[in-house]
Amino acid sequence: MKVWTRLLGVAMTAAMLVAGPAMAKEWKTVKLGTEGAFPPWNSTKADGTLEGFEIDLANILCERMDVKCEWVVQSWKGIIPALNAGKFDVIMSGMSATAKRAEVIDFSIPYGSTGQTFGVLSDSELVDLPLKGTVFPLASKPEEAKKAIEEIKPMFEGKIIGVQSSAIAERFLQENLADVAEIREYGKTQEHDLDLMSGRVDAIMASTAYISTAMKDPANEGMVLAGPRFQGGILGKGSSIGMRKGSDDLKAMFDKAIASARDDGTIKDLSIKWFGFDVTVY
Repeated sequence: MKVWTRLLGVAMTAAMLVAGPAMAKEWKTVKLGTEGAFPPWNSTKADGTLEGFEIDLANILCERMDVKCEWVVQSWKGIIPALNAGKFDVIMSGMSATAKRAEVIDFSIPYGSTGQTFGVLSDSELVDLPLKGTVFPLASKPEEAKKAIEEIKPMFEGKIIGVQSSAIAERFLQENLADVAEIREYGKTQEHDLDLMSGRVDAIMASTAYISTAMKDPANEGMVLAGPRFQGGILGKGSSIGMRKGSDDLKAMFDKAIASARDDGTIKDLSIKWFGFDVTVY
C-alpha cells in the first residue's frame, strides 16, 4: 500500500508538471478608476459622463485588448487604497509612476507626460519667475534642475503655494520650497484654483497640461503659466496605468496596447486634440 501511495504521488506530481502553471485570467471586462476632475486628462461633464484624453485613449486601448471598459469615479486621495481593496482593476487618472508609488502598486509603461509648473495671476509679481517654460529633468540633469530651483526660490519667500494633496507636485514642493513658502494642500485641483483667483494663495503647482486647460475657464480669467517646468525624478516617469501588485497579465496587455497606440501616432493625435501639443513618452 505504501509503495502504491508513493507511486500515485509521483504520478500526480508529473501530471502537474506537464500541465504547467494555472492559466492567467481571461479578461473580458476591465474596471478603470479615475478622479474625473483633472482636465484635460479626465473630467466629468454636466450629464455625469466622463471625457478627456485618458477617456478617449482608454476606449482605444480596451478595443485593442478586446475587453469592455467600465469606469469608476474615485476621489484622488483614496484612489490607491481603493485599487488595492478591489474597487476597480486599474487606475487611469493622470498618475505619474513614481518610485514611492511603485512600492505599493505596479505600473504600465507611460502614456503621457507634460511636466509640472506654476500657475499665478497675471498681476502678481510671480509672473516674472525666471526660466518660464524651460524644461528641467530632475533625474537626467539634476545639477541644472537644482540651479533652476535655487534661482526661483527667493521669489517664493513668504508666499503661499497651493497644491493637490498626495499629488507629485506636493512632494516636489515639500522637498524644495517648503523652507521659504507655506505649502497649502487641497483635495481637488479646482479648490486651489478658487483660492488662487480669490488671492488666498499666491501660486499653484500642477501639471502644465492641467494649468493650461484651467486658464481657458472663464472663472479663471487672469491665471497664467509661470516659471520653469520640471520632469522626472520624484515627479515620476510619466502618467501610467496603475494596478495591483502581481497583475502581470494586465500589465502585459496594457503595455502592448499603449506601445501600439504610441507607435502608430494615436497618442500623438489625442495629445493634439486635448493638450494642443504632443505628450507622448518615447
